Amino acid sequence: MDLKNVNGEEPMVFIIVGRVWEVEDGGPDDAITVNIFLTAPDDDSAVRRALEALAGEGYVEAELDQIGTLDSEPEDPTFEEAYQDALEGNVAVITFRE
Repeated sequence: MDLKNVNGEEPMVFIIVGRVWEVEDGGPDDAITVNIFLTAPDDDSAVRRALEALAGEGYVEAELDQIGTLDSEPEDPTFEEAYQDALEGNVAVITFRE
């Protein structure tokens, strides 16, 4: 997969924040908060890759709330491995369950 952006530059590392559900028609209490790290050439491709990865993980519904790009490795150890996975072309999904 060619992950270069539209200008032919190296891919951007995106972080997408949202919620997912493992059951259809789940309520707010069933939501699982996620942070998704991935590389993509643009926002639309990032969202598409994120949704495909979530479906592949068995989540049946998703609400993506925010998308942004990272220009350096996060300092928080929770995200370091996910950032490295993204640089390697993987989609890293971090779930926050209560």
